[in-house]
Amino acid sequence: MMDFLRQPWPWYVAGPIIGLTVPLLLLVGNRVLGISSSLRHICAMCIPAKVPFLKYNWKDYLWNIYFVIGLLVGGFIAGVLLQPVHAMPLSDATWQNLQALGISKQGGILPVEVYSWSHLFTWKHLIITVGGGFLVGFGTRYSGGCTSGHGIAGISMMQWPSLLATVLFFAGGIVTANFILPLLLK
Repeated sequence: MMDFLRQPWPWYVAGPIIGLTVPLLLLVGNRVLGISSSLRHICAMCIPAKVPFLKYNWKDYLWNIYFVIGLLVGGFIAGVLLQPVHAMPLSDATWQNLQALGISKQGGILPVEVYSWSHLFTWKHLIITVGGGFLVGFGTRYSGGCTSGHGIAGISMMQWPSLLATVLFFAGGIVTANFILPLLLK
């Protein structure tokens, strides 16, 4: 059983589980899946300011906070307690592309050259981390939701703005992965 939990699940197992979460939330509690709104709820709980944006009954959205806590706990369990025994299987062409970017072949899931404390405080990694975080936060607020909210919930409810946002998320990811990240990693 542990070997099954430690390996990456194929898309045809993980995808339907994620996809079925949306109608389950709608049927059980008339809730819409989304993560970015939880930051607003946390701020409304913790900041006793008279900011109009934060003046609402945040207790109606406690389920969203519990959902995010569950995601964090699940991520910890998966990343720390259920670390995979074997490295991710990647093709030789992918390894050659990664090595051209300065990423060496290793046994872990995340490359040390990108995800380590020693590299975090270099200028290029600060740009990646802080700049990327700012762009994700700005984009989430500007588009009215995050990738999960638009890509999973919005599209399943046939909202055309969510379709447009999701297409732009993917286009941004393709541009970043193929053009911007190689410039930053060299």
